[in-house]
Amino acid sequence: MEEITVVIPVNFTDAGRLFGLFEIRNAVEAVLICVPLAAMLMRILPFGILMRIGIVSAVSVILGGFALIGIGDMSLLEFLKQYIRFKRQAKILTYKGV
Repeated sequence: MEEITVVIPVNFTDAGRLFGLFEIRNAVEAVLICVPLAAMLMRILPFGILMRIGIVSAVSVILGGFALIGIGDMSLLEFLKQYIRFKRQAKILTYKGV
């Protein structure tokens, strides 16, 4: 019997990812978080235009990167949903010594 060799391409895990690194859901969440936040900060901040651009860039890059990477292999919103569900269903255990 003859052995069959199957070659697995290098990028076989890149499906459903942006640039081979970020999941598409995480990228969409990052955009939906950063764009409204940047627009709001540009209107609210009372500084000059250069200072506003610097602050908005710093905040957007930090939050956008956090949203792109996610938490523990989950997107940011998935993590928040699970955290809220956990907090809502958490019970307090007490020990009454016998």
